[in-house]
Amino acid sequence: MIYTVTFNPSLDYVVDVKEFRTGVVNRTEQEAIYPGGKGINVSVVLNNLGYENTAFGFLAGFTGKHIEMLLRERGIQTDFISVEEGCSRINVKLRSTEETEINGQGPKISQDDIRRLYEKLDSLKDGDILVLAGSIPDRMPKSMYMDIMKYLDGRNLKIAVDATKDLLLNVLTYRPFLIKPNNHELGEMFQTVISGKDDVICYAKKLRQMGARNVLVSMAGEGAVLLAEDGEVYQSEAPKGTVKNSVGAGDSMVAGFLAGYLNSGDYKEAFQMGVCTGSASAFSEGLATKREVEALLASHPFH
Repeated sequence: MIYTVTFNPSLDYVVDVKEFRTGVVNRTEQEAIYPGGKGINVSVVLNNLGYENTAFGFLAGFTGKHIEMLLRERGIQTDFISVEEGCSRINVKLRSTEETEINGQGPKISQDDIRRLYEKLDSLKDGDILVLAGSIPDRMPKSMYMDIMKYLDGRNLKIAVDATKDLLLNVLTYRPFLIKPNNHELGEMFQTVISGKDDVICYAKKLRQMGARNVLVSMAGEGAVLLAEDGEVYQSEAPKGTVKNSVGAGDSMVAGFLAGYLNSGDYKEAFQMGVCTGSASAFSEGLATKREVEALLASHPFH
């Protein structure tokens, strides 16, 4: 079974306003509400690709109930922890002549809530996959990802981590199965500027040396690079298409990689599936569907 963890899920309220102006009443031309959060995005895309998974995390208030309802409507299994104080956040994404985001804070997560999460993690079995994705709320320990991996160390699990800077660097000693920084995040980790695939390969090798088993680096329009556990370096240009929405593309790449690996155990296939799934989400208003991914796999030339 695949499990995803999202510490701070959200309702993403996406609105289109023709010419947004401050200080006046603005009318939307189009609006939509989605369940949000990086781990949740991974769950949605895995489900779209036909892979059952369970979403873990923290929910609170009426917004939390609606997030869970939206996920269950999509056929996704959920096992969230109900938090007593506060409400799950609403993130407003305003699309106009410029794009603006207003992100909520989320509920107050207690030590008892965290203890209950560890109890759920105890139920994971040999061979299961765990995805830790996204930022950690201010009200939680910044060492949370490292603490979880330390707690699970020695178990026969494959753990994927999609986070930034210290959150990612601190888990490398526990040999995560997969990490997925983008090229900008990779540069931040090493306090440098990444200028192309050669630089990506150089610094991704350092992350492998520090403990990561597979390092998948997304580069937006420049494609992606995988330094795999089998010693191979896989590279790809970005599939051709019109970017409509970059939100969730990186999460979709993680989901696609895991789906490809589960399908074959082959890192090349996992990489190709990841590249096409990330791009399929970028080329869509929503998150990648199986049909969209298969179309890109058929049309994109991998070398």
